[in-house]
Amino acid sequence: MDVKVYMETLGSRARQASRAMARASTAAKNAALMAIAQALRTQKAALLDANRQDVENARQEGLSAAMIDRLALSEKSIEAMAKGVEEVAQLPDPVGEITDLKRRPSGIQVGKMRVPLGVVGIIYESRPNVTVDAAVLCLKAGNAAILRGGKEAIGSNQAIAACVRAGLRAAGLPETAVQVVETTDREAVGHLVSMPQYVDVIVPRGGKSLIERISREARVPVIKHLDGNCHVYVDAAADPEKALRIVENAKTQRLGVCNAAESLLIARAVAPTLLPKIAAMLTAHGVEIRGCPETCALVPQAKPASEEDFYAEYLDAIISCKVVADVAEAIEHINHYSSAHTDAIVTEDYAAALRFLREVDSSSVMVNASTRFADGFEYGLGAEIGISTDKFHARGPVGLEGLTSQKWIVLGQGEIRQ
Repeated sequence: MDVKVYMETLGSRARQASRAMARASTAAKNAALMAIAQALRTQKAALLDANRQDVENARQEGLSAAMIDRLALSEKSIEAMAKGVEEVAQLPDPVGEITDLKRRPSGIQVGKMRVPLGVVGIIYESRPNVTVDAAVLCLKAGNAAILRGGKEAIGSNQAIAACVRAGLRAAGLPETAVQVVETTDREAVGHLVSMPQYVDVIVPRGGKSLIERISREARVPVIKHLDGNCHVYVDAAADPEKALRIVENAKTQRLGVCNAAESLLIARAVAPTLLPKIAAMLTAHGVEIRGCPETCALVPQAKPASEEDFYAEYLDAIISCKVVADVAEAIEHINHYSSAHTDAIVTEDYAAALRFLREVDSSSVMVNASTRFADGFEYGLGAEIGISTDKFHARGPVGLEGLTSQKWIVLGQGEIRQ
């Protein structure tokens, strides 16, 4: 296979399909989504067979337990995927929405119309459900998509792609509106991110090294976050039961996800009484604590933290911990070490909560809630194509609206500029 020729062929087909998708009706797009959901259910056995082979290959390759967890499908997860597709079908179609229409002194009306981005390239690792999420969000927002999953999920992704094609075919939409790259050659990624004539935006989902590479090589805009060093700050005015529950969920529900808490901050006023309880809970879950000197003095099982630990996204059963004076020091620490993904405060002090919301410079900031809620589905977006920590166009979980842009429109009745 000539990878360059292959990728340019995919790009050309995607560009042509994007024009058909841009003019597709809401009814046609929703019909495709409902047919995709049905295909996922009817092809469940084929999906599970393909996934079992991927998981077995991953084990033989020595992938970590966290990576295999991200890779594995089950009957429950396939049904969740199908329901997610149906929920996206129920969401309002953003394409064509006109806003901010105002009449100018000249007589013209000026406003904005929401339009598709065009061709979206998505590069991701491990999780086959991303194939479905990315495909259906791009379709509902009137885009075409080129999806390049990791080699460890190649069988699962191709089986899901067959379901997507079946849904598009049933709705009379071009099957090339969603194309899953069939080669595992890494050269394909380099071509995908450097074809501005065919691709309008790239969304990478994966490890920091992958996203850094794509950001470095891309010749088209990139919607991205590099890593997820998410913090939970337990304030002096925290409810102890809430603090225990939130820290437990944020850190231990799933280790290998970008919205898991990697850093714990706790106010000095409550650290002597509350930190040992939180530490005991984390230790019971098998979580290693790497702490500042005050943490180590209060928690005998804690190991001394290095400077690098406070920057780290572990994606593992490890958490950094620092005792801080108050909310001001917590905010200063977070804005210095955080990856600007998601940070939370546990407090019953309204003023402290409001200050945290205003001053923490992250894409999601939470009060008395687990960082695990930083997710498109939980935010009511139906699903998400990724999370952006950039400040232009889209920030935080990126759903349908983030997969569109706006153009200025002018409505007149023969006016001319004087």
